[in-house]
Amino acid sequence: MKEQEIERLNKLKEFEKNLYDTNPGIKHIVGIDEAGRGPLAGPVVVGAVIMKPESFIEGINDSKKVSEKKREMLYEKIIENAIDWSVGIVDQEEIDKINILNATKKALKMAIMDLKVKPDRIVVDALEHMDTCGIPYTSIIKGDAKVYSIAAASIIAKVTRDRIMREYDEIYPEYGFAGHKGYGTAKHIQAIKEFGPCLLHRKSFIKNFI
Repeated sequence: MKEQEIERLNKLKEFEKNLYDTNPGIKHIVGIDEAGRGPLAGPVVVGAVIMKPESFIEGINDSKKVSEKKREMLYEKIIENAIDWSVGIVDQEEIDKINILNATKKALKMAIMDLKVKPDRIVVDALEHMDTCGIPYTSIIKGDAKVYSIAAASIIAKVTRDRIMREYDEIYPEYGFAGHKGYGTAKHIQAIKEFGPCLLHRKSFIKNFI
């Protein structure tokens, strides 16, 4: 591993290291992040990952800074190295009913409840004022680029959601979900105008296109 990468990972792990060092009662920290708040179609997915304190996986970063191929590889490494991990998924119908922010918070609670190992502390990317099942949390702006386990959670969430959208692409090939994953690209918007929305679309997100 190059010296520059070692330095980057050490910096990424600083926040959690300080939490462990200054709070002897903390044994497990879970990183949490979401994928899919912005798309016009498909679910929102929240990833929750408890990494081993000594974990040091080369390449872990904010999922947006990692190529699709590398994310898939890192996903497998994260699962192998994690003490525990889970995902919460809320579909487009529920997003339309309760709005995307509340849907994201609901998916977060689902992910926490699905963990077999109960964490002592949550570190989460930017979200606040949600039900964390009584577990204390720290919300960090751009946490997926600053904190190791949040970065790992961002990859778990993104890969999970991308795989879901690739499966949906086989059912609705005319929309090109495998390529844009439901985001509002020009090609996707054109397909909505041409074919109309499908069951996967978030009605509250596409009002301007139909």
